[in-house]
Amino acid sequence: MRKLSVTAVIPTKNEDKTIGEVIDGAKKFCDNVIVVDGHSSDDTRKIAEKHGAHVFLDPTKGKGLALRYASKYVTTDIIVFLDADGSHETKDIPLLIKPLQEDKADLVVASRMLGGSDELHGDFSNFMRLVGTSLIALAINYRWNVRLTDVENGFRAIRRDVFSSLHLRSKSFDIEEEIVMKCLRSGFRVAEVPSHEYRRKYGISGISLIKSGHKFIWRLFVNLF
Repeated sequence: MRKLSVTAVIPTKNEDKTIGEVIDGAKKFCDNVIVVDGHSSDDTRKIAEKHGAHVFLDPTKGKGLALRYASKYVTTDIIVFLDADGSHETKDIPLLIKPLQEDKADLVVASRMLGGSDELHGDFSNFMRLVGTSLIALAINYRWNVRLTDVENGFRAIRRDVFSSLHLRSKSFDIEEEIVMKCLRSGFRVAEVPSHEYRRKYGISGISLIKSGHKFIWRLFVNLF
């Protein structure tokens, strides 16, 4: 069986304190690394280039749009998406892509429910994120008769041809659940592997329940029905 080639795609904005180590970690397991930058005002782009990533300036706004834009520059068989804040375990990339390499899945999500998370506990906001994530997964499981534990984690691997066929519409963080639902709707195989999520090392998360919560709910109902 031919070994499939892999590109890591890292969306970022003002993550100059962590982007270098994330790129270095991804390069150990990926053939290419693409950073799509959301107009950072710090040294993110400069550091990313120094560490050997191909850097593109996102002409749009929002994570969903950034991922869709970056995918146009991917020429490998597999895309690995991960965040720039150091919360994802890059050494788990081989585990993440293994089901794709073995032709046992078309999309593989790194599950925080199976691997643990430092971000989904500790205060009311994190608790509500955990509840919301679990309810969305529950709805998807019953709609498509699957048993997934985490459909929201941004750390995932997908076949490039599958990603291109999904006709994604999300502009923001809700792209993660849209990818899962459209894969299931199209009959693609979705799998999970355990991976631990750490707290971001610096800065503040761009996900806000007040600003973004309705987007996740809207995306769920649009794709469920």
